[in-house]
Amino acid sequence: MIFEAIIFLTAAVLAVPLFKRLGLGAVLGYLIGGVAIGPYGLGLVGSEHGEHILHFSELGVVFLLFIIGLELRPSRLWAMRRPIFGFGSAQLLLTAAAIGGIAVALGLDATSAAIVGLILGLSSTAFALQLLSERGEMSTRHGRNAFATLLLQDIAVVPLLAMIPLLGSVAAEQGSRGTDALQAVLVLVGVVLGGRYVLRFALAIVARSQVREVLTATALLTVLGTAALVEYAGLSMALGAFLAGVLLADSEFRHQLEADIEPFKGLLLGLFFIAVGFTLDLSALLDAPGRILALVLALVAVKFCVLCALGKVVGLDTPAAVRLGIVLSQGGEFAFVLFGIAAAAGTLHTTLASQLVVVVSLSMITTPLLLALADRTLAGSEATGDEESLPAEFAPVLIAGFGRFGQIAARVLSARGIPFTALDSDHAQINFVKKYGNRVYYGDTTRLELLTAAGAKVARILILAIDDEAQSTKTAQLVRKHFPQITILGRALSRRHAYELMDANVQYVQRDTFLSSLDIARAALVGLGFNAQTAEDTIERFRTHDEHRLYEHRDSRNDEEKMQALAKEASRELQEMFERDVAEGVQGISSE
Repeated sequence: MIFEAIIFLTAAVLAVPLFKRLGLGAVLGYLIGGVAIGPYGLGLVGSEHGEHILHFSELGVVFLLFIIGLELRPSRLWAMRRPIFGFGSAQLLLTAAAIGGIAVALGLDATSAAIVGLILGLSSTAFALQLLSERGEMSTRHGRNAFATLLLQDIAVVPLLAMIPLLGSVAAEQGSRGTDALQAVLVLVGVVLGGRYVLRFALAIVARSQVREVLTATALLTVLGTAALVEYAGLSMALGAFLAGVLLADSEFRHQLEADIEPFKGLLLGLFFIAVGFTLDLSALLDAPGRILALVLALVAVKFCVLCALGKVVGLDTPAAVRLGIVLSQGGEFAFVLFGIAAAAGTLHTTLASQLVVVVSLSMITTPLLLALADRTLAGSEATGDEESLPAEFAPVLIAGFGRFGQIAARVLSARGIPFTALDSDHAQINFVKKYGNRVYYGDTTRLELLTAAGAKVARILILAIDDEAQSTKTAQLVRKHFPQITILGRALSRRHAYELMDANVQYVQRDTFLSSLDIARAALVGLGFNAQTAEDTIERFRTHDEHRLYEHRDSRNDEEKMQALAKEASRELQEMFERDVAEGVQGISSE
């Protein structure tokens, strides 16, 4: 087992960077790496282990569906309803109809043709979004339409996962249809109710333990437990994971769950693609190369034409419509799962399913090649348009720590209509502020995965308002290292903490009670008879002197004796400065 694991990891380490460098994407690198070590390549791993590895690695798809569910908040879906359910639905249905019609003409029955059309109508979310991101085209009009289409396709995978096994059971066992459907409905209702109430309650209890390993274990248990329960009802594990994600999309644990699951998802999804390449039946290509290549060209051509036509309908110019058609012209990674399910359920012949998996794999190779050709022959397309702008996925401001300090900053931002994402690791505090209408996500801000899930890659401001000095400093160091575009506004709990934040290159540091203490001192001076202007001048001179000494004494902060001496010296300087004012007659006492 260890030897085989080393071989799979070596294939990924060698193939993925190479294909990324060639501009062909990580997914294709995983696939080719799997082919290289498989029975049709070097034969480094026995073919008898391929199916077992593939079944295990399908957990990567399960985790991917869970994270997709976490991202599908109802408010986001509603704001994007026109491009998702309008453009996206039209693309999938028209493509499925065209491909299904070709399949019927080639001799398939109506049910099998419909399944083939719907599966091949899906594009690769990982492949297309990676290409758009690498090319800087996510904000273009065709990039936004591509994103909306992929989101619709991700949603469409869920009913497909549920539908295909049921169609297979209908063909095999006519009498059990009603019982299976009733059982599936009851389990889904139970998952929805349990996820709405039981899951959140359980996560809240575990969160109070503050033990990271238990939180990660709970996240895995949430996904795998729900997935296994739904599979027991005769549906797909991925469907159960998706439902769990949707049910928790509006919870305060959303970002923490995504951060916990992301490493497992990435590793297992990579293993899944390698296993697909490993089990790829290249004999189908060798036995009928002309037929396979013709199917690849037909698939790419049909999807390209449908997408180009729809792009023109919604107002894209020709270069944008062409790029949209190309970037979504390949088959999707879910085809590997869906064709396998269809073959196991008996709705597709195993040989045909193997051939179509080869077709989907080869179609992925064409996308970067066609994009390179389009770049050479087409003019640039517009980056913006007059269509409805899609909402930003993440807020421009992150607030780390939502105690009394962070809440005040949040209230100011809310008053100006500025969106923010607030994070806190104290679940009791989250429950408390929730009663006053505040929305805070649970999570440890010293974790890179959590910050990434919360949108740190696109955030512009981080308000660092954490109550714990060590956690605050570690968060600042992590953000400065991995997200250099963010301006950090730091709350220092002490003078020493202020120095630590300065060392972490925090752009603006404000000591916790410094300004409020000065306000109290100003009021005290006025109460003692000083006029308002003299009190204000006194406070301002003290603030300037103290902040100057804060930076001046920074290099000596680790020498306790020297810091004590410098503090006494600074105190004498202030006293002498104000004594000179008294000598010069600038007392400022009111005549009242």
